[in-house]
Amino acid sequence: MSDVQPWYKHFWPWFIVVLLLVVVIKSMVAMSIAIDNADSLVSDDYYKEGKAINMDLRKIKQAKNLGMQFLIEVHDHELKISQHGGPEYRAALQVSFIHPTLEDKDFRINATADGNGDFRIGLSEAISGPWNVRLQGFDNSWRIQQRIDIQDDVEYWLN
Repeated sequence: MSDVQPWYKHFWPWFIVVLLLVVVIKSMVAMSIAIDNADSLVSDDYYKEGKAINMDLRKIKQAKNLGMQFLIEVHDHELKISQHGGPEYRAALQVSFIHPTLEDKDFRINATADGNGDFRIGLSEAISGPWNVRLQGFDNSWRIQQRIDIQDDVEYWLN
């Protein structure tokens, strides 16, 4: 008679167990990656943000009515913003750079005009790629925002 070997001495049960273990380990890794890299683009309070967007649209319309127009020049670690349309604006300018996907790269600066009426912003590191740029008056009465693909030594018109 032939000897029947116990199950643990056969190839196929171990093959199935290994496959199941690989699937469990990969799903744990995928879950840890999903938890560590939460999506920052989804808002918890979308209704309140929707109401704020309507207020922003009024500010954008006000900027268009005033004829506000700005030129942004990018040079290595410096941004130069100069006004070329609308009533002369010399108060502080709220400048926001919002990255489309990486919230930790966003930054906001209050810039003041120099003697020539230009707003200069020094940067700790050069920026490039797609950005949503928002210029807003210090009194929050108008706003200009536009998406631009920033490259070094290029001029961008915001209107």
